[in-house]
Amino acid sequence: MKPRAGVGLTSVMVALTLTTGMIEAVSFLVLGPVFTAVQTGNLLFLSFALTGAAALSPAAAGVSFAGFTVGAVLGSRFESSVDAHGRRWFVPALLVEALLLGLGGLVAWRTGLDVTGGPADDPHYTVVALVAVAMGVRNVTTLRARVPDVPTTVSTRALTALLSGLPPHPDSHGGAGARNEGRRLASVAAMFAGGLLGAWLLLHAEVRPAPVLLIPAALVLTLGALSWAVQRRCTPEPSEHG
Repeated sequence: MKPRAGVGLTSVMVALTLTTGMIEAVSFLVLGPVFTAVQTGNLLFLSFALTGAAALSPAAAGVSFAGFTVGAVLGSRFESSVDAHGRRWFVPALLVEALLLGLGGLVAWRTGLDVTGGPADDPHYTVVALVAVAMGVRNVTTLRARVPDVPTTVSTRALTALLSGLPPHPDSHGGAGARNEGRRLASVAAMFAGGLLGAWLLLHAEVRPAPVLLIPAALVLTLGALSWAVQRRCTPEPSEHG
């Protein structure tokens, strides 16, 4: 069953977009350079690395792509199975994602991963794989939820639609209107803010990568709990005669 559309679901998606920025700060600045959510950039890294480009690891990019693929395939089957049984799949999907992100953070903590690390060590591959699987699940979830302009892992289309909707000649094909523009602005701003926060925590506050991964895990878990509470409140009570 698809989650109820509205401000609540849009807010959840914007918050997930914020976590993407934080996650990619860890991926790019510590685990790579590699991306785990933005697979367009990761595929380009992989293609560059295969030509021998300096400072890029084809193994790290390959592990990320493989993990993302596994997450997307298994996430699709899991959510479809839950849906086929007439149950709501959105909250379980968020819980699975939070679990995978939490495991990635715990592995990073256990292995003492820090900002000076690189992709040559096995523990880094493990963290890359776990986070990429989580992002594969995430992308299936957001694709099924279908909140316009808030795919949570990319901002290009939201930014394009935002700019094309500016006066004095807004493009009607992109869906003009204050609500649409506000959603697009929130999506772009959340991605930027998440990246800024993640990078600041790593580079200036000198926070280790593990907590920077565990914060998004905790946030996704919280969003799942809030979504579950909202679903319960909105689900009508069965009648005594039903």
